[in-house]
Amino acid sequence: MQNSHPKSTSLLLSIASLVLLSFSSLAQAQLKVTTTTGMIADLVHNIAQDRAQVQALMGVGVDPHLYKATQGDIRKLSQADIIFYNGLHLEGKMQSIFDKMAHKQTIVAVTANIPESQLIALDQLHDPHVWFDVRLWQLAADKVAETLVQKDPDNADFYRQNAALYQQKLTQLNLWVSQEMAKITPNKRVLITAHDAFGYFGKAYDLEVMGLQGISTAGEFGLQDIKQLKDIIVKRGISAVFVESSVSPKFIQSLVKGVQAEGQNLVIGGELYSDAMGAAGSGADNYIGMVKHNVSTIAKGLMGAAHE
Repeated sequence: MQNSHPKSTSLLLSIASLVLLSFSSLAQAQLKVTTTTGMIADLVHNIAQDRAQVQALMGVGVDPHLYKATQGDIRKLSQADIIFYNGLHLEGKMQSIFDKMAHKQTIVAVTANIPESQLIALDQLHDPHVWFDVRLWQLAADKVAETLVQKDPDNADFYRQNAALYQQKLTQLNLWVSQEMAKITPNKRVLITAHDAFGYFGKAYDLEVMGLQGISTAGEFGLQDIKQLKDIIVKRGISAVFVESSVSPKFIQSLVKGVQAEGQNLVIGGELYSDAMGAAGSGADNYIGMVKHNVSTIAKGLMGAAHE
């Protein structure tokens, strides 16, 4: 009887070669997409799925206002088929890099589709934290889908279908946020954080928003700013303030101690994800999870369910 092992081995090698070839072809066909923030990377993931290799430059807890690109970042950007960034000066220290690369690469601000009338104007700039209004983030999703279709028309139907499905999820999310915020009594709808990142959230869901710093954490503030905010808290009987994952908590902690020294109870209502999403497995490691975490934390904190 002839030994059949050589034939079997040859067949297995052929199959293995085909599998490796298919993976190699898929990798070559995938778009290389680099984003600045994790929120934008998550947006691209939902629309492009396995048609793109997506990497974000800024990780968990990273402040985009202060972020400076490394040589490794420059390399990733130069190798990308598409670069998505937020725009509106969120990545202020990277704008010159984008300007230099714009003549040879596809560089897109996801906020480009948002009408200026819907942006919050502050001095000579606009507030860049548009992702806190889910409806504005839906416009960012449109921009991502539009760009992917233009860059990779062979997969246009795939991108459009995924974008439509994700838009449905965002519409449901926006409704849920509105319902949760409506449960908070009007006199308690005051959101105080380390920096003024939640302006769009307040405008969209009817909360008064205050921050120690302005829209950028690069802005300066002093003891007088803390005192002014402390006086407002004492006068209005506000019972909770919030720290942010990408901003040092020490100034909010100082604010709490100052108010408590006046004999008023003030607690830290929880940690919010403002300029960056949460770590893997946190439940806030994607945009929808991040929004749900923030909304639940704000609702519990303002309604008195948080702990010191």
